[in-house]
Amino acid sequence: MLMAGILLRSRFHYFFPDQLAAYTRHPALITAAYACFACGTVLLWPAVMTLAQRIAATSPLWGLWGGCLVIVGLFTRTFQFGTDHLAFHLTDSFGLQSMINGIDDYYVAWRDVTWHPFRALSGPAFFGWVVLAIGAYRSGALGLGRSIALGLMSALALGTLKGTEPQSIIAAGGLCVAFVPLGISLLRSGPPPSKRAMLWLVVLIGGHILGTAYGPRG
Repeated sequence: MLMAGILLRSRFHYFFPDQLAAYTRHPALITAAYACFACGTVLLWPAVMTLAQRIAATSPLWGLWGGCLVIVGLFTRTFQFGTDHLAFHLTDSFGLQSMINGIDDYYVAWRDVTWHPFRALSGPAFFGWVVLAIGAYRSGALGLGRSIALGLMSALALGTLKGTEPQSIIAAGGLCVAFVPLGISLLRSGPPPSKRAMLWLVVLIGGHILGTAYGPRG
């Protein structure tokens, strides 16, 4: 889903005025792109935790620190998505130029903030992937090539209304190279899902559908 979000917005310039302008012309497409990116970010945690557990089997500190730093980075990216979502919907109310000016002022204000937890935690969104990649290679959880591919995620830009850059596709592609074979191997080697697990899956899907249809609107 992360790659889908990146590709959906790839034809628009990555800078925030162009992202807002793209939203005014293609609201459904841009909303879908950012929603896919956010969902992909959230859904990375099982893969990260699984890899960190494998690393920790032989290199406990690398697994612990790599997993924790990457998860904290995912939290930070999820926080940034909240500002993206708000900015797009305020564009509908206040107009394009007003929101461009507003986001420009927001960047200045964010830069001048003395301390904020998600500003302080921006670093792990980048170097956490490097730590996890080194741990994966040192522990033997991943080979050299897939470890390097995993480390490429450190090139993915972070910030409000940051669209797709060339390195975004490279970073997400590296993530696919690292994690997709791992997921396939887990599915092949693990036991088939139990009836209870399938029941809970149906319950979760049903809950999501009901929440989408009847959840709070404000």
